[in-house]
Amino acid sequence: MKPTFDTIAYTDAAVVLLDQRALPGTETYLTCPDWQTVAAAITDMVVRGAPAIGITAAYGIALAARAHGADPKALDPGAIEPAFQGLAATRPTAVNLFWALDRMRARLAADPTLAALEAEARAIHDHDRDMCAAIGDHGAALLDPGTRILTHCNTGALATGGAGTALAVIRAAWRDDRLAHVYADETRPYLQGARLTAWELTRDAIPTTVIPDGAAAHLMATGHIDAVIVGADRIAQNGDVANKIGTYGLAILARHHHIPFYVAIPTTTLDLATPTGAEIPIEERPAREVTHVGPTRIVPERAAVRNPAFDITPAALVTAIITERGVLRPPYSDSLTDKA
Repeated sequence: MKPTFDTIAYTDAAVVLLDQRALPGTETYLTCPDWQTVAAAITDMVVRGAPAIGITAAYGIALAARAHGADPKALDPGAIEPAFQGLAATRPTAVNLFWALDRMRARLAADPTLAALEAEARAIHDHDRDMCAAIGDHGAALLDPGTRILTHCNTGALATGGAGTALAVIRAAWRDDRLAHVYADETRPYLQGARLTAWELTRDAIPTTVIPDGAAAHLMATGHIDAVIVGADRIAQNGDVANKIGTYGLAILARHHHIPFYVAIPTTTLDLATPTGAEIPIEERPAREVTHVGPTRIVPERAAVRNPAFDITPAALVTAIITERGVLRPPYSDSLTDKA
C-alpha cells in the first residue's frame, strides 16, 4: 500500500518536510532553504524516524553544496564540512543519519559537483522506498490470517522514505488479508503512536486502537495481542536493539506471554561496528517533553525529570529481525553479518 502523503521532498531551492509536530490536527509543511534549517528540523523533530532522518540529512548536504557552487563547478569539500558536522550532531542514536552522511561524503570525494550530490541524495531516498516495500512483504509472510498486532512509536511513511518499517509490514499484512487489528501504544512522552501512527493507519482505513503504554501487559494477558512488531534506530552486531523508550518493556512482556516480538528494519540500521547495545549512545531529550502537555505544565517545578529517548532490548528477547533482504533469526551475530 502506497502512502497517500509525502514526508520529505527536495526541490532546487529547499527541502520540504511534513511538520510532524502539528499532526494529527494540522497537515502543514516546513520549507528548509539551507542545511542549518534542515538540522534544526531534525533536532526539533519536525522530521523523525531513523531512515527519514538519514534521507533528510542527505538532502541537507545537497543544499549546502548548492549554496557553495553551481553545477558543473567543482565544489570545495572544506566549504561543506560544517554541514556534515552540524547535521551529524543533530540526533546521536539513529545510525541511518551517519550512514547517509558517509554516503554523501564518499560521493563528494569521488565527484565534487552539485549534480552528483543531488543524485546521491535522491538515490538514498529511492533506495529506502524500495527497502520499505521489501520489508513489508517479508514481514507479512510471517503472520497468520486474523493477526492482531501491537506496535510502538511510529515506524511508517512519516519515519521513512516509503511505506515504513514495522508499518510497512502492517500495510502489507492488511493488503494480504492477514491483519485483523492494530493496537498502537501512545508512546509517551512525545506521543508518536497516538499522534502519528494512528493518523497514518486511520488515513489508510486500517482498524486501529490507541492504548496507554501501561495497558500493553493487560491486553497481552487477556489474549488481544498475537504479535508485537516495532522498528529500530540502531541494531548492534550481536542483535541488541536500540528503539524508542518503552520497547524493552514490551519485549519482556511479549516473552512472558509467549508472543513473538519482531523488529523490522532496513539493513542501513545495522551497526556492525558496535559490538553490543551497551555501546550505543542514548539520547536524552528535553525535560519539557515530560513536564508539559502543550503549554500546560503537569509536573511540579521541583521534581527532577529523566527523558531518555531510547532503550536497549537484548537480542535474546527478539524473535526475528525483518529486513529488506529477508527474515533473520538467532544467533544474530551470525545472521546479521551474513545480510549486512
